[in-house]
Amino acid sequence: MPAPAMPAAPCPAGPVHISLPQHAPLVLATRDGLVESVHYGSAIATAANGSTLATAGDPLAPFYPRSSLKPLQAVAMVRAGLSLPADLLALAAASHSGGAKHRDGTQRILSMHGLTAGDLENSTDLPYGTTEREDWLRSGFHATQLAQNCSGKHAAMAATCVINGWPVKGYLDPSHPLQRLVAATITELTDEEPFARSTDGCGTPLFALTLRGMARAFGRIAFAAGHVTARTSDHPGTATPSAEAAVGLAIRQHPDMVAGECRDVTDLMRLLPGSVAKDGFEGVQLVGLPDGRAAAVKISDGGDRARMPATVRLLEALGIDIAPLAHIGTAPVVGGGHKVGLLQPTDFLTSGEALPGRP
Repeated sequence: MPAPAMPAAPCPAGPVHISLPQHAPLVLATRDGLVESVHYGSAIATAANGSTLATAGDPLAPFYPRSSLKPLQAVAMVRAGLSLPADLLALAAASHSGGAKHRDGTQRILSMHGLTAGDLENSTDLPYGTTEREDWLRSGFHATQLAQNCSGKHAAMAATCVINGWPVKGYLDPSHPLQRLVAATITELTDEEPFARSTDGCGTPLFALTLRGMARAFGRIAFAAGHVTARTSDHPGTATPSAEAAVGLAIRQHPDMVAGECRDVTDLMRLLPGSVAKDGFEGVQLVGLPDGRAAAVKISDGGDRARMPATVRLLEALGIDIAPLAHIGTAPVVGGGHKVGLLQPTDFLTSGEALPGRP
């Protein structure tokens, strides 16, 4: 007999007072010379030492980074002894498209540690990628945990529990040893204590942080990977990668496992050598560069189409040649089958010195 449903939480008796972030216009869409739509948001670029290089909007406003936390979660798992081939470690940090290689990779992680799909505790879903989802449905399949875009991370979490003798069942509980380690690792990499806590769409504990904190973390991961690559080139066989370096290298080497074909994050990493990039639901994008600099963007309305144009503009401010990224940095606005306008970033940047404080 099914368990009775939990009662719904009562609605607040009065209006909820929420401090709104002071976002700025980052991306606009024009149609025949008229501004048709504007996407507001916040952005920040940081130096290798974590200092601020450029900002827009309110980069110190707490927000939920969503799936852009996955590389940080993967660092925690590697620190706890998780050892995977690079393609599977990239999958552990992925919001994958749900293609055959992603589903098979998740099965490989499980099989390597004596686990099955029944041990996964993520939500069920159809494949995230458009082509992958259509192929899946044409084959008569339904939503599963394995097809859901976070299944690689969940398989890696369950595997980390096996390695450490922790209970696999309940690995998503915030009090579980794995999730306590993840929380501590995120605090260390971002230099921030979470402003709030929640639950992500797949069921994983979620932490509210700032764009500045997330940029610092991605800068550290990308720099660690780049530093190991340089050391190995000069002294083959002498480099022992840190957890940050291992995760960064895996992501760089297998961007197709982190996202998938025809995904802008995969394209960005292929076209920008040495970068470590991850997107997140609700308009979040992080990019770490091999010299330790980083870019972070949050689109206020969660509009995914504005995420990459704002990011490419921020990379341009860091002196990156964005010519190879043109196809993801802008997009045509079409009318009657013809281009009549453009989705493009605004000139939204200010200097690092202009970064305002928040109470």
